[in-house]
Amino acid sequence: MTAKIAYTDVEVGTELPAQTFSVTRATLVQYAGASGDFNPIHWNEKFAKQVGLPDVIAHGMFTMAEAIRVVTDWAGDPGSVVEYGVRFTKPVVVPNDDQGATIEVGGKVAAKLDDNTVRVDLIATSAGQKVLGMSRAVVRLA
Repeated sequence: MTAKIAYTDVEVGTELPAQTFSVTRATLVQYAGASGDFNPIHWNEKFAKQVGLPDVIAHGMFTMAEAIRVVTDWAGDPGSVVEYGVRFTKPVVVPNDDQGATIEVGGKVAAKLDDNTVRVDLIATSAGQKVLGMSRAVVRLA
């Protein structure tokens, strides 16, 4: 699969379609099983609060993975991402209810680079707070 967006059709400032991702306690259990990260801050309310967290929090890598989906959906190919990095700024707090939390992600082409690549800057928030900082991806386009 190759990127479907043509490099020549993209300009600096191009906005990627924003997406909202839901995360519940069940999502965290599924992710823990897939990743092998069974840290109790991701499933045990009492433990999370004992270590100073407001409640159970989503795995940082889960939050990071949900955010990059905005880029891979836009580009049309997960393999088009050649570089991706973030800083974790705030946790995604996941209450123990049927609604859980949401992660809102938007992105914008910040620069056109060499070799048909662009840098996309992402903004990820949850409960009105920025949860990822310096969230940037380099994407190779067609």
